[in-house]
Amino acid sequence: MKIYRRYLAREVTAAILLVLGAFLALFGFFDMINELKDVGRSGYELQHAVAYVLLRLPGRVYELMPVAVLIGTLYALSTLARHSEITVLRTAGLSTRGLLGALFQVASVLAAVTFLFGEFVAPPAERAANQLRLKAVSSVVAQEFRSGLWVKDERSFVNVRTVLPDTRLRNIRIYEFDENAQLRSVSEAEEGEYVPPATWRLTGVVQTVLDGERATILKKPDMLWRSALNPDILSVLLVVPERMSLFHLNAYIKHLSENRQKTQRYEIAQWKKLVYPLAAFVMMALALPFAYTHNRMAGVSLKIFSGVMIGTFFHMLNGLFSSLGVINSWPPVSSAIAPSLLFLFAATGMIWWVERR
Repeated sequence: MKIYRRYLAREVTAAILLVLGAFLALFGFFDMINELKDVGRSGYELQHAVAYVLLRLPGRVYELMPVAVLIGTLYALSTLARHSEITVLRTAGLSTRGLLGALFQVASVLAAVTFLFGEFVAPPAERAANQLRLKAVSSVVAQEFRSGLWVKDERSFVNVRTVLPDTRLRNIRIYEFDENAQLRSVSEAEEGEYVPPATWRLTGVVQTVLDGERATILKKPDMLWRSALNPDILSVLLVVPERMSLFHLNAYIKHLSENRQKTQRYEIAQWKKLVYPLAAFVMMALALPFAYTHNRMAGVSLKIFSGVMIGTFFHMLNGLFSSLGVINSWPPVSSAIAPSLLFLFAATGMIWWVERR
């Protein structure tokens, strides 16, 4: 690797890591402030809050990486331009293509890191954080398996095959035990809907009551079931598509297709998982034109502010196109790739403009 490539890589990487560290500290601080209101509730103590915030940091790394790449690259290139180092490199014969190639080498590493965090680090860490918090603040213990969601509620074990986004339950099975840990009854229901403050209305119920060696089967059109399980707990346990790994997304899309349910939201999330790491290349290309502007045109602080605004807009646009794609039934790949393409076109236009000047 040429000397200037190593130098650029070192400066840009250091700036990106600095910005990413600052963002993680800021978001971690706000997350901690948000958790303090629950400290002291049930068994939720300060160490649980700290562990919860730390376990969520890998997800923050995944979310914030493109913004950190943009701001860090802006800062590094603006500093080099202020010291006339970019001018020296261009005078020595370095073309825009060569500079962009050097930046893309760094972007390729960061894209790989983003993908690894989003696929292998963030999903299990997020799940562990939610389980830790739920176990500390509630008497309900829950875990998700291939057979569905399993919940321990006092002396009952509940298996839910499907949790809908509105927290309605489908294909429910409730195993009730007595104080001697003997199975007392098994209730199966087609669907469950929450009725505040602590009751579920189950429909299509088939209940098997065990009394010694005798079993009685009862069929009921509906039944009220009191439980500590509530929509707030389910909202924590409900798998958010954007937090799922590609493996689980593929498996869940297949499951939804087999049951003739809508897969649009999950297919968009699947494509975003593939496209999102590539945003590092787009952000570096977008930051490059700022390296050609000098202090008399724009100060470093103004460029950093511009980077923050552009990064925020990119983050908002990602969420907007995902929602619009679900509402309007757009092709999933179009909804996932549209924000990055728009910013890539903007970067191409800006590079063309500075080259013409």
